[in-house]
Amino acid sequence: MFKSIAIDGPAGAGKSDVSDILADKLNFIHVDTGAIYRTVAFYFKNKKDRLDETFVCSKLNNVFIDVKFDDNRQKMLLGGVDVSDKLRSDEISKIAAKISQFRCVRNFLLPIQRGIAKSNNVIMDGRDIATVVLPSANVKFFLTASLEERAMRRFKQLKSKNVECQYDEILSSIRMRDRNDLDRANSPLEVSKDAIFFDTTGKTIDEVIEFLMFEIKKVIN
Repeated sequence: MFKSIAIDGPAGAGKSDVSDILADKLNFIHVDTGAIYRTVAFYFKNKKDRLDETFVCSKLNNVFIDVKFDDNRQKMLLGGVDVSDKLRSDEISKIAAKISQFRCVRNFLLPIQRGIAKSNNVIMDGRDIATVVLPSANVKFFLTASLEERAMRRFKQLKSKNVECQYDEILSSIRMRDRNDLDRANSPLEVSKDAIFFDTTGKTIDEVIEFLMFEIKKVIN
């Protein structure tokens, strides 16, 4: 029986970085569901003026996504082309934030996410993993941090990858993303009743990892 760990939380909470480290320690596969949504967003990059729900839903059958793992590292392929390094711009973030609210998009990607968990030990992070995608996950976490700290983390992450960005723009984008995630009709951001809530504001990544590993070892040996 394969094991699964669900990590939810708002944008910039550090879910992806934490999941990478935990996956290495546990020899699990880290499934970054945000990257999967961003891959769909990348498909619609040149159609930004037509991102209404009807149009997006009508084009999903033309979106061919593959999720590959190279030495347990996730690679995103769109139409057979690796687009992994093109998904972290603020432009793609904004498109992903919009289309991820559409039920058709969420339904389109749900079997892809669940399929990976059926055949691998996974750490899966996103917005609704514990509540929708993997409601029977062995361990569930909800990570958060202050808005300002999350914006600064995202700013540093993008700078480290030589992505042009401005802190104020990222702060505004995450504030809007928070509002959209909480208010949207389809899979709004919420804390699963059986999730472990952890505010990482002011915490080092080592402190976060130590806490999560302690909780994981209570359940997964």
